[in-house]
Amino acid sequence: MEGGLRLRLLRRGAGQGMWAHSMTVQDYQDLIDRGWRRSGKYVYKPIMNQTCCPQYTIRCRALHFQASKSHKKVLKKMLKFISKGDVSKVASEEEPMDSHIEDVATCDFAYKSESQVSQSDLTPLAVDQAERVENEDEDSGETKEEGNVQKVESDSVQIRADKDTPVPAEPSHSAKAVHAPPKPGKGADLSKPPCRKAKDIRKERKLQKLLQNQMGTAEGSQLQGDQTFLLQNSKPKTNQPKNIEDFVFVPLPDDARHKLEVRVVRSSPPSSQFKATFQESYQVYKRYQMVIHKDPPDKPSINQFTRFLCDSPLEAEHAPNGPECGYGSFHQQYWLDGKIIAVGVIDILPYCVSSVYLYYDPDFSFLSLGVYSALREIAFTRQLCVKAPDLCFYYMGFYIHSCPKMRYKGQYRPSDLLCPETYVWTPIEQCLPLLERSKYSRFNQDGKAVDEGRLKELGRVRVLHKRTVMPYSVYKKRRKGPSDEASVQQYASLVGQTCSERMLLFRS
Repeated sequence: MEGGLRLRLLRRGAGQGMWAHSMTVQDYQDLIDRGWRRSGKYVYKPIMNQTCCPQYTIRCRALHFQASKSHKKVLKKMLKFISKGDVSKVASEEEPMDSHIEDVATCDFAYKSESQVSQSDLTPLAVDQAERVENEDEDSGETKEEGNVQKVESDSVQIRADKDTPVPAEPSHSAKAVHAPPKPGKGADLSKPPCRKAKDIRKERKLQKLLQNQMGTAEGSQLQGDQTFLLQNSKPKTNQPKNIEDFVFVPLPDDARHKLEVRVVRSSPPSSQFKATFQESYQVYKRYQMVIHKDPPDKPSINQFTRFLCDSPLEAEHAPNGPECGYGSFHQQYWLDGKIIAVGVIDILPYCVSSVYLYYDPDFSFLSLGVYSALREIAFTRQLCVKAPDLCFYYMGFYIHSCPKMRYKGQYRPSDLLCPETYVWTPIEQCLPLLERSKYSRFNQDGKAVDEGRLKELGRVRVLHKRTVMPYSVYKKRRKGPSDEASVQQYASLVGQTCSERMLLFRS
């Protein structure tokens, strides 16, 4: 089979789903840009105007992201913990949950093999499951790789932070001094740039020295490019708010209390590093499910864990102009003092980093790992963009406005929502007024606009029948028995003309 995908289309309730045996990253990129998501090898799409809780695909424009005050609090809390061992007493519920996986409901479908699952089992979009999907979504805090993306499978990235914390500017001691003209020979020289704080200069010198030392032992130009990117984004900018890199890539003091590393390992096909850490990672997942989601001990089994979070239909791909780690499915492991405390499941696609799931050690809930990992994923996306310019978006899954606890994803600005009818991206600011009036809304306000990727020629849909690839027009003539044109038409309409001509729809 030349790339593409082998599909079995299944339907129930307010959603469509299909088992994907293998899929190119471009196929999946095109599918999620039409509202699809995956859970393991199961790919599904909500029928937006039928479900009680419409789920809108949301993406963040990572290169333009600016952290909010609550985001910065979480980043500072992590820095204080790493550098000083400080455990903040502030409640970690500034944002509803700690997960970015909206697809948790689909966890229920990953327990069984495809042959064991009936049609009634394959609907991750059932009403009673939608809320759990969103709730889990918040509970996980996915950790995405940061630091240096070099030999991603084997090298770890040390996250260091400075013990100094930003101090707000002090108010003027005298109101009169503001208006009094400077005396001759005194006062600031307005023809020169403003003086920089000694603290900022020390930080920059320390970071430069650290990066130079790292580049001295680094292999390949990709690492050097990443270091340059980090250095440029870590320099203080006059009168500009701090960005993520100012918090994430800050050097720690030599006497830091903790050491945090983020390792990105390929989960499918599993790398040697993934296999070596599988058991430890699974134990974190099992404890997370039992403590956070109250699962009984026998539910989060190794088989369920593997099918839900390790198996993936995405084929591993490498491209000259792509990220050093390649495209496909990965686990980002957070190592604190040599122990895994959280794992983020992500897909690296041609245009985005797509968050799949996050699980973490409940003992570290106080670190707001869900929010922290989302911010790290955004930083990771920005870093990958250095080598792969097209890879500049961070997909957070589904935004559900009708569920107040799920609105937190809209706080990662700037972000866009996908129009459920024309599949064009619309700034979330334009969507919110519409969603306040109606749970389901068409965001594209051009009444004449249509889905440009819609099905145009059913006969060109590719089918896999009796181990032979053929267009649907040929298969239709060979088929014996009742016509299946309606279901093929529905499938092709959901995936779009382009994907329907690349992927293979399995027909028995």
